[in-house]
Amino acid sequence: MLLHNSVDTVPGNKDLKSIYIYEAPVRLWHWVMFLAVSVLIVTGLLIAYPPPSTNGEASAHFLFGYIRFAHFAAGYTLAVSWLLRIYWSFVGNDYARQLFLVPIRNRIWWREFLYDIKSYAFMHVREIKYSGHNPMAQAAMAFILVPVSVFMMVTGFALYSEGAGKGSWADHLFGWVIPLFGQSQTVHTWHHLGMWLMVTFVIVHFYMVIRQDITTRESILSTMISGYRTFKD
Repeated sequence: MLLHNSVDTVPGNKDLKSIYIYEAPVRLWHWVMFLAVSVLIVTGLLIAYPPPSTNGEASAHFLFGYIRFAHFAAGYTLAVSWLLRIYWSFVGNDYARQLFLVPIRNRIWWREFLYDIKSYAFMHVREIKYSGHNPMAQAAMAFILVPVSVFMMVTGFALYSEGAGKGSWADHLFGWVIPLFGQSQTVHTWHHLGMWLMVTFVIVHFYMVIRQDITTRESILSTMISGYRTFKD
């Protein structure tokens, strides 16, 4: 069952239908975020478990400094991309708002959400085709990706404020976070746990995308490249 009323047939192929889903700014945000999160995870692990020290003068070996710089640069990139993504949710198409708006008051949405859970567990054979995110993906994005991303940015900039120093912009905006948690090390610990939650989300996201691409006979991964979702009968 395809939950969309307006489907255009792909020229020259009667067996395929295509819908323009994701606008260019949404696709660009997705891949920028993917790269930023990848850099943050790798450099975050290196910061948590530093590489062995090298011999010689410290000025000749700035490896850890480069690691921290890459982490900070990726953090800035992630924060700016989220601000732009929020802006586009107001000016973009309906699909641009699915990341933040979940119809939790809709009984049909809940029924299909439970159906999706069973489908991903291979308890159903028939797949429901959606033009945008399916209910389970919507819930994962809105209730896991968004809050975890916000948490990681807030705690990350709070830790960054320690190095930036008192009176810096980071201290003014995020300096309250460390006293809220009690101490800096506690923030480090929660920030590190948040990273593993993000890693788990990425792994599950890969599974969901690849599985949907195979079982529903609709484009999922390529949609985030071209913007078009195609459905094969």
